[in-house]
Amino acid sequence: MLNVVLLGTGNLARHLFAAISKSDRAKIVQVVGRNLNDLAWFSHHTAVSNDFNDVFDANIYLIAVKDDAIAQVSKCLANKPGVVAHTSGATDMDVLIPENKGVFYPLQSFTKGRELNFKNIPICIEAKEESSLQVLKELANSISDNVQEIDSEQRKKLHLAAVFVSNFTNYLYGVGKEICVEEGLSFDLLKPLILETAEKVQTFAPRDAQTGPARRKDRLSMQNHLKLLKNEKHIALYQLLSDAIKEVYEEKL
Repeated sequence: MLNVVLLGTGNLARHLFAAISKSDRAKIVQVVGRNLNDLAWFSHHTAVSNDFNDVFDANIYLIAVKDDAIAQVSKCLANKPGVVAHTSGATDMDVLIPENKGVFYPLQSFTKGRELNFKNIPICIEAKEESSLQVLKELANSISDNVQEIDSEQRKKLHLAAVFVSNFTNYLYGVGKEICVEEGLSFDLLKPLILETAEKVQTFAPRDAQTGPARRKDRLSMQNHLKLLKNEKHIALYQLLSDAIKEVYEEKL
């Protein structure tokens, strides 16, 4: 049984706690964090501490804090046994102070109150030593069916790609909702379209799945859309994205 200490109390920490709690090969023996209110939730299930210098010995230390705090938190673990791994997609493994270091990056968007099936979530792992990699792999395999060995440079590019397909796309959902609300329309009308677009990329390459006026080079529709927009940022976004789409398909038109 792997003993795990979780450092952090945010959305990712809660999801990791829930997933590892279901594992038959690992258990969380302590949660460490600054936020006393968040620690209170974990205290019903395991030992907690708000002192990063009062950390239990364990096989794995998972650091699930903001990226700019990872190095500082890892300093408190410099003399601890076990693998010290951060959970960031955009941070190099070498920011960690301890020599026995690694990365345990679940590739997913985590929202408070939204339950997820960790079995379907890719977990990208990396470690300085082969023995440490095997320990992280054992933990990852105990909660996910999709474990990948990916180095820091690959992971940072993967995280960048994730920002495009998730964070930026979600922002555009917000623009769509704003346009609907302005006209007294329900955002629910767009949800079947959102689902179909997501479903299509499960079987089609994004380039092959693209539709819309920019793909068709329908100038009249695009001009009419721009006249309807009042927000300057939305106008700039519409033009930028339409031009980018047109450029992709220029040779075919």
